[in-house]
Parts: sequence; C-alpha cells; structure tokens
Amino acid sequence: MGTELEWKYAADEKTLRLVAERYGGQNWRVIEMESLYFDTPARDLGQRRWTLRLRRENGVGVVCLKTPGTGRARGEWEVRCEDPRAALPLLAAEGAPSELAALTGGQTLEPVCGARFTRRAALLPLPGDGTVELCLDAGELFSGERRAPLCEVEAELKSGEPEEAERFAQALAAQYGLREEPESKFRRASRLA
Repeated sequence: MGTELEWKYAADEKTLRLVAERYGGQNWRVIEMESLYFDTPARDLGQRRWTLRLRRENGVGVVCLKTPGTGRARGEWEVRCEDPRAALPLLAAEGAPSELAALTGGQTLEPVCGARFTRRAALLPLPGDGTVELCLDAGELFSGERRAPLCEVEAELKSGEPEEAERFAQALAAQYGLREEPESKFRRASRLA
C-alpha cells in the first residue's frame, strides 16, 4: 500500500442516514469491524506516533501499521493475518519501516484500546477517472471498561488526483455541516485509558 490520503469528519446518526440516502444508488458494502490497537509495554510505537492495529473485517483478520506523513497523507501498510507479531515481517515485506522489527523484537505486544463499529462503504467516481471511498462508521471506542460513541464520515482517495478528492470531501462537509475530526480512532480510544 504505502500512502493513505483521507478526510475524516465527526458526525451523528442522523447525518449518517442522510448521507447514506443521498448516495443510496451506490452499492454499499456493510463491514462489521473490530479493531484492537497494540503496542509494547514501553509504548515504543506510540512514542513514534505509529499505530499497529489488528482489525477483523467481517471476521477476517487484517493487521495494519500506520505512520505519520505530511498533511493528510500518512504511511499505511496492511496484510491479512490474525496475529500482530506474525504480521511484522509481512508488513516489512510490503514496505513498512524496517525499524518496526527492532522496536518490537523480543517484547510483548499488548492491546491498548480498540473500536467496534459497522462500516458502510461505497466507491464513488470523481471527475476524470478517479475514485474515492466514502465510509460511514457507527459504533464505539473502548479501553478497558470505558466506552465512547463513534460516529464519523470518511472519504479516502483510492485513485486519481488528490485535489478532486479534496473538493468532494469539502463539498460533502459543507452540505451536511460536518466538522473535521483531526484525531484517529486510536488516539480517541487511547484517551479513554
């Protein structure tokens, strides 16, 4: 994979329904997701603002590493796997930073926090030949026994020009009065601890 470019907005259930209705002609994929975020006991990944996640998407395990990037872009590598430790060499083979193995080598990886949500996703055409994936997420964030609601809209560039995706995302935000969500699910869930 390599780079992810997305626009994320806080929403409420009513707004999710309105957006879903507006794009009702699309073939929405419904994905039940449960994410667990892992780190070493010394929080070596978190200190670098890296996120190691095991997500089950309709029961299928996907391990993902995300790293900071420039602006809205960030590094992202993912592999199908049920075990974060076993996924480390696979992520490296996909181009994830080689430093990952040194940071985690010999240490336990422990769950820090997580999220459970239902995602409705649709690929939408952009002007020209680009596409954006529109995602509507509703569920909860958790850390230990603490919970917080999760409700957001994401637009992620899949192909084409970033400027076209940005125009789409800004128009969507203006139409539905969405406010940008600057923090990741991981950051919000980890604050619950």
